[in-house]
Amino acid sequence: MAQLKVQQTKSTIGCKANQRDTIRSLGLKRIGDVVIKEDRPEIRGMVHTVRHLVTVEEVD
Repeated sequence: MAQLKVQQTKSTIGCKANQRDTIRSLGLKRIGDVVIKEDRPEIRGMVHTVRHLVTVEEVD
């Protein structure tokens, strides 16, 4: 199954509370953090919510 590599590229300072919560739910804590998540609709939705704060790549 495909996986997503999610990296935080921007700060959450000045962002809405739901966006900060989403970043934390993804497992990201600071700029430069990288997490590998399963490619599921729930994760895709979370990434879509914070798409301006992260970069995403598909990995196998």
